[in-house]
Amino acid sequence: MTESDTLSRPDGSPLRVLVVDDEVNIAELIGLALRYEGWQVQMAHTGAKAVAAAKDFEPDAVVLDMMLPDFDGLEVLRRVRMSQPDLPVVFLTAKDAVEDRVAGLTAGGDDYVTKPFSLEEVVARLRGLMRRAGARRQTTSSVLTVGDLRLDEDSHEVFRGEDEVSLTATEFELLRYLMRNQRRVLSKAQILDRVWNYDFGGQANVVELYISYLRKKIDAGREPMIHTLRGAGYVLKPAT
Repeated sequence: MTESDTLSRPDGSPLRVLVVDDEVNIAELIGLALRYEGWQVQMAHTGAKAVAAAKDFEPDAVVLDMMLPDFDGLEVLRRVRMSQPDLPVVFLTAKDAVEDRVAGLTAGGDDYVTKPFSLEEVVARLRGLMRRAGARRQTTSSVLTVGDLRLDEDSHEVFRGEDEVSLTATEFELLRYLMRNQRRVLSKAQILDRVWNYDFGGQANVVELYISYLRKKIDAGREPMIHTLRGAGYVLKPAT
């Protein structure tokens, strides 16, 4: 998120988004991008579970795949709208399935995104829908803080303790992503998609390279904050 403000519910609590897709990797990546915005996310991988989750979670918006293993997204929309008639819904459709997009919008879907898509596009569509639905802008600090590490998103200044750290633009984006997801293990594929906008797979070595650059600037001579979980990814957490 590049803005220094975020969207919230009228009471100031985080917005809630239900992500429905039977492809677990895609759902996880969308969920990660939405959590990066400061929103609460719940996922479902079948139509039945999506309908149940909508009742329990009471989302402010739904990202809904058109094709699901039990019944399709149109049926999910019909059932959910019975109790939540104004719930904003963004459909995920196949690139060449024009009839799906028409059917989704005709059935009451608010917007659609075609696969393959960028995570930024999904987030942008949701932000627009939820603004129109009454979500309020909430001014927040532009400074991210994890332990003694501080990053100012506006000025692009970074400090570890009292020492200023000079970063390249890519190093800054990588560190910002790690800090916004502190204590969360991020895979190389997730980092590639968010920082470099690559489809997952194929370029993992560039992540290793930039993690090593960051370590030299952030952790050198100090208690380490950037940790490797072999086979899983990387996590940033306060030094102990």
